[in-house]
Amino acid sequence: MKLILTTEVSGLGAPGDVVEVKDGYGRNFLLPRGFAILWTRGGEKQIDSIKKARDAREIRDLGTAKEVAGQLGGLRVKLTTRAGDAGRLFGSVTTGDIADAVKKAGGPLLDRRRIEIVNPIKSVGSHRVSVKLHPEVSANLDVEVVAG
Repeated sequence: MKLILTTEVSGLGAPGDVVEVKDGYGRNFLLPRGFAILWTRGGEKQIDSIKKARDAREIRDLGTAKEVAGQLGGLRVKLTTRAGDAGRLFGSVTTGDIADAVKKAGGPLLDRRRIEIVNPIKSVGSHRVSVKLHPEVSANLDVEVVAG
């Protein structure tokens, strides 16, 4: 089955890539979740718009990625959220919350899909998250979660 990816799928490709996958994987996973659309001649025209949107979000090159990683390394991110008496959060901290907190702290604008949280953040305290800036560059970011 030939598909055009609309979002980044790890191990498969980036938005705008035309990929060939097994029928079941495409029909049961990629298409229902909106990760891909069927490839058609008309769909070829959409590839350009998808790639332009991807380029606008993506960090241009390796040097820029290293520069952004340096900015993130020296940044103190403080995130205020609702928590109970024992320091347990009502809900959890999302990647979107972290991206907004980085922007408020004076850091660079980050795409929330680039932020990777290994263990869900459900308690007050200091937590470490990873930001994948480029295929070769990732940065660690310390996030201080406080009750507010």
